[in-house]
Amino acid sequence: MTDDAAHQPQPDPREEKFIVDSELLTEDQLSGLVGEYCTRYHGLNDTEQPLAERDRVLKAVKCGDLVVWFDPVENTAGLGSPS
Repeated sequence: MTDDAAHQPQPDPREEKFIVDSELLTEDQLSGLVGEYCTRYHGLNDTEQPLAERDRVLKAVKCGDLVVWFDPVENTAGLGSPS
């Protein structure tokens, strides 16, 4: 009898997504992430002006309702829920 769980490869913690403090980003970087979030999540939903949500999204980032996630495998960042 063998324990298959003991032989399963463990995920590399260096490949896990992590939250980046938005204060570490430049205004241009944060503005780009906000714009991408607005067009990705609203632009495809028949919203006439998806970028009109920019201020609301930026406020959500500032108060922590949205956070910046970084994916080291894909080398990409994006906004998302903190959980």
